[in-house]
Amino acid sequence: MAGRVGRRTGDGGSVSARAAKRTSARVLALSLLCALAPLSRAEAHDARPAYLQIDETTPGRYGVLWRIPVLSGMPLPVALKLPDALRDVREPILQQLSDSLVERRVLEAGDAGIAGARIEFAGLAGTITDVLVRVRLLDGTQSTTLARPSRPWVDIAASSGMVAVLGAYLVHGVGHILLGFDHLLFVFALILIVPSRRVLLVTITAFTLAHSITLALATLGVVHVPGPPVEAVIALSILLVAVEILHVQRGLPSLTAQWPWVVAFSFGLLHGFGFAGALTAVGLPQGEVPLALFAFNAGVELGQLAFIAVVLAALHLARRIDLSPATERFALRTASYAIGTLAAFWFCERLAGFSS
Repeated sequence: MAGRVGRRTGDGGSVSARAAKRTSARVLALSLLCALAPLSRAEAHDARPAYLQIDETTPGRYGVLWRIPVLSGMPLPVALKLPDALRDVREPILQQLSDSLVERRVLEAGDAGIAGARIEFAGLAGTITDVLVRVRLLDGTQSTTLARPSRPWVDIAASSGMVAVLGAYLVHGVGHILLGFDHLLFVFALILIVPSRRVLLVTITAFTLAHSITLALATLGVVHVPGPPVEAVIALSILLVAVEILHVQRGLPSLTAQWPWVVAFSFGLLHGFGFAGALTAVGLPQGEVPLALFAFNAGVELGQLAFIAVVLAALHLARRIDLSPATERFALRTASYAIGTLAAFWFCERLAGFSS
């Protein structure tokens, strides 16, 4: 009898140990993300790229639109340096918007044109953003290029095909999701609540399908939803899921724990409108809208999958760590409050931004 009891106790201890390891992994990963999230300065969508558009209006004359994101009331410290051969036809026109500073210019380049010219972006190397450059010439030539901090210039080619557009918008999609801390926090909270890898696969697929639908509808102009309310509700979705984590810990009923794919799909529709706002901010190349939309969405999915892979790998490694049940509960509760507090701050901040 004693042997049987001992074996039962040992089995129960083994199950308890495995559960403790899983909880420890989730706690540690969540705590790490909560520690990193405030580094975003609570500006989850302020990693927007700068944007330069050059259109040849008449032979040798070009209309230029240069847009710089505004972060915390200050424009991004990036200066446009055009080739010396380009000269202003008239004084530039500046327009201050709530989220960006826009400069419009009319330039002449003479008979040589701008093919082969280099455009530089002073100060870009000291930032974490990119510059999307689109050029359209009278002969129908179009090019889309991405300047990065590691390569703060672009060379205007005489011709640029579909591959350049695909690459530029793919990179933009990856960069947007990896710097979109609110989207990542929401996905991470789903990982914490979902009980198995199979259910997680269904949940992430539902989230992906939902935001792909609204991204396409909003970008193509079929549905229009104002950006500020969407951003506020996205923050609210993170807060609600943080509360759900506490419900699961306390043994209370949780809709997210029971039907995670339903919650993921519902809030995924809202997150898709947020992605669309980032895409429309830089614009889509005429004649290549479907390709650019596909590339951007593919980039978002690749970045999201990379994030999930890193989180799952961290959870796998952290399963070797054992914590006492009291420590686990305290850490998970503290982390849940931290993520909820950050989401609540974003929500209030975005509500306050309605007036501006």
